[in-house]
Order: sequence, then C-alpha cells, then structure tokens
Amino acid sequence: MGLILLEALLALAVLVLIVWWTMFSGRQRGELKAPPDDGTDPPAQ
Repeated sequence: MGLILLEALLALAVLVLIVWWTMFSGRQRGELKAPPDDGTDPPAQ
C-alpha cells in the first residue's frame, strides 16, 4: 500500500513539474507584446 502511495505522489510531483515548466518557465520578461493594430485588414484569400 505504501509503495502505491509513493508512486502516486511521485507521478503527481512530475505532473506539477511539467505544468510549472510549461507555464512559468521561459522568457525573462514575460510574453511578447502583440504588434499594434494599424487599422488595416490583412489581404483576403
């Protein structure tokens, strides 16, 4: 029983690490700002 609990906690820790890595790690100053909208529409295809 203890081994199953340990394995479940380890899996949860790995999941939390993956979520943290993808959400909060990366750019030093956050996300890039969107380019300003100049009011023109992109060409239609």
